[in-house]
Amino acid sequence: MAKKPKKQQSGGTPATVALTEAGVPYTVHAYEHDPSHPSYGEEAAEAMGVSPERVFKTLVADVDGALVVAVVPVAGSLDLKALATAVGGKRAAMADPAAAERTTGYVRGGISPLGQRRRLRTVLDSSAAGHATICVSAGRRGLEVELSPADLAKLTEAVSAPVGRA
Repeated sequence: MAKKPKKQQSGGTPATVALTEAGVPYTVHAYEHDPSHPSYGEEAAEAMGVSPERVFKTLVADVDGALVVAVVPVAGSLDLKALATAVGGKRAAMADPAAAERTTGYVRGGISPLGQRRRLRTVLDSSAAGHATICVSAGRRGLEVELSPADLAKLTEAVSAPVGRA
């Protein structure tokens, strides 16, 4: 029997729909996206007036031929070797952007760890645990959701590991 498509809430994204359906408390932060800004994550932190250590970017990497999501602070970068180790792999590289978009159902700069078309294995940087709440993409440029790192980890079935670099 075919699954019925999920009904999307008016104005919602798959990420906010997933949060609402899970009953998880979250706050949406919208801002005007500037296409000329060099960094989506830094733009979000500046626009929301939130420390870059609390705003996390969603990156898709290829670990030994499988796509994996890494959620790391925008204030730093992804340690690909640490990511590979965290998922029991040997080698990691950034995924082809088109493959990341096709697999997640989101566009670059708006990829959310939540509500992906095909749920990918997720690693949340261990620094997230040091914050009461963090912000991640809500599924489109100019839209972030703020939630507890524990709720994010639970909903994405994320592994926590030190995969971010300052």
